[in-house]
Amino acid sequence: MGPWKAVVYLNQFFGGIGGEEKAGMEPVVRSGPVGPGNLFAELFGPEVEMVATVICGDNYFSEHLEEATERVLALMEGFRPDLVLAGPAFNAGRYGIACGSVCNAVVDRLGIPAVTGMYPENPGAELSRRSVFIVETRGTTAGMREAAEKMSRLAGKLLRGEPVGFPEEEGYLPRGIRRNTFSAETGAVRAVKMLLQKMKGEPFATEYPLPAFDRVPLLPPVDRMSRVTLALVTSGGIVPRGNPDCIEASSATRYGKYDIGALSEMTPESHETAHGGYDPTYANADPNRVLPLDAARDLEREGRIGKLHPFYYATVGNGTSVARCGQFAREIARDLIRSGVGAVLITST
Repeated sequence: MGPWKAVVYLNQFFGGIGGEEKAGMEPVVRSGPVGPGNLFAELFGPEVEMVATVICGDNYFSEHLEEATERVLALMEGFRPDLVLAGPAFNAGRYGIACGSVCNAVVDRLGIPAVTGMYPENPGAELSRRSVFIVETRGTTAGMREAAEKMSRLAGKLLRGEPVGFPEEEGYLPRGIRRNTFSAETGAVRAVKMLLQKMKGEPFATEYPLPAFDRVPLLPPVDRMSRVTLALVTSGGIVPRGNPDCIEASSATRYGKYDIGALSEMTPESHETAHGGYDPTYANADPNRVLPLDAARDLEREGRIGKLHPFYYATVGNGTSVARCGQFAREIARDLIRSGVGAVLITST
């Protein structure tokens, strides 16, 4: 019958077309493998042929989600593939959402296997992990070969109709699916064994892992806001025009501290958004929609707050890791406490 046929989905960067300056490009198709597709071709060997690569800009896809999904699917369908591979997207948020959307459409509409790869904190993983096989990757492209190997191994099983093992065996993110299995020991015996291992400090593996969430205790209400200095903080990417600190549109590695002591409001001439995870049109037209400096000044004039802190802090939350966000929060909090700030208004998108 010959080799199976696969189509690969990539963004503009991995497709070799360009960086952020090409993020608005519409879907295009290239014959054969491109970029990571060459690695997939090497790993599959003669078993699978990379017949085509569909490439789309991250911004275009995120701003035209349904339309972009339809166009990408139509381009893929013309090659009558047996398999679709997307990414891997690592921790790139826009790219991850696109990969998840493409794979969902392929599975639902074309009825063929689709596999992608993402870092667990990628927002695309949270959106698609229950419906799509998403191989767990590192946060950066340093894990490219490792990710491609796991994606190829899992995709090969799906193509051949072989049973797919548990997430920890195959390397994909848990999908929330329960499966009955047989064991030589009853649940009571296994539970007691785990308990004894735990009491002895020995390693053990639970059969029902619970999700781990950060727990932030609630603080009591602020007393006498009319005497408090209020600070503004945003993950919505509002920065002085020109983005002087070069805060990334996704997976931010830095934040900025900016002077608003002499400003009564944000204007399109003075500020813009650096965020790559939402349509910037309305935020750029009126940055106060994301960082409400105008409303905060009204509260200050009315005496409902003591005064507004003369600096605000901004970063981009799109695809930024939880660990990095925690780092930003600790650094900003220390600075605010030193400055005598008593309350913070935090805005997102």
